Amino acid sequence: MNCFSMCLDLKNAPEAIEKYIHYHKNVWPEVESALKEVGIISMRIFHTKGRLFMVMETKDDFSPEIDFPKYLEIHHKCKEWDRLMQNFQQKIPGAKESDWWSSMDLVYHLK
Repeated sequence: MNCFSMCLDLKNAPEAIEKYIHYHKNVWPEVESALKEVGIISMRIFHTKGRLFMVMETKDDFSPEIDFPKYLEIHHKCKEWDRLMQNFQQKIPGAKESDWWSSMDLVYHLK
């Protein structure tokens, strides 16, 4: 199993942040099913002060750059979900042009 961490910001609009959180308490089943189908075993998204932090546990051969976008092709509701969520999100400062969610590097792991 692999673990990946990524971050993204929410737009600075309290009502939009509330909507984003509400949607994530009721994620569409087609989205969850597609994420599992591409190799994501577990996903957690944390929020603080407009910053999102996502942790994904995946199958060993999972590549975020290659496999994560594949979920969008599995069901039309996934593209709809992605477009809807992008209304609330924005890249973090300094993010690569090609990245939406920015990958984070592991700097410490207590075992």
